Amino acid sequence: MSTPQSDGELLRAIAAAGDRRAFEELYRRYAPWLTARLRSRCADAGVVDDVVQETFLAVWRGSARYREDGDAGDAAGWLWRIGSRRLVDALRGDGARGRLRQALARLRHRDEASAEERVLAGVEHGDLAGALVRLSPELRAVLQATVVDGLTTREAAVLLGIPAGTVKTRAMRARKQLREALA
Repeated sequence: MSTPQSDGELLRAIAAAGDRRAFEELYRRYAPWLTARLRSRCADAGVVDDVVQETFLAVWRGSARYREDGDAGDAAGWLWRIGSRRLVDALRGDGARGRLRQALARLRHRDEASAEERVLAGVEHGDLAGALVRLSPELRAVLQATVVDGLTTREAAVLLGIPAGTVKTRAMRARKQLREALA
């Protein structure tokens, strides 16, 4: 039995030689995880499945390049960054109302809604909606990544393409502005 390859080794084999077995192993490791993560942002399973396929297609074709240095983060973070950007592209133009519809669709398909989903369901008519709209897109993106998606600071930094310190600063500023707006 051979030793399992690291994610970096798999990605190098895919990039250098188009190694199909390495690609299949990477897909087996991360496709279910990526699908679950993307479904927390999009209730449309068809869109999510398409985005997962597009993400791995970008890896296979080499249009997404993995750098194994401190800036790139781990393979999971790298794949999440590709997938989440593909999802944003797929949903672009749908706007806040579309995201709210997706949140409500998730609510209808579960017995008990999470705290985040209850907040999202009430966003359209409450004071929170106005407070969130007044936040800059950069601050809202950090809140989405860290609060709604539950990413760590490091994961959010990889996803958003900004330093971890910037994620912390923006999260602090966003919380302060929300507290002031809702006081």
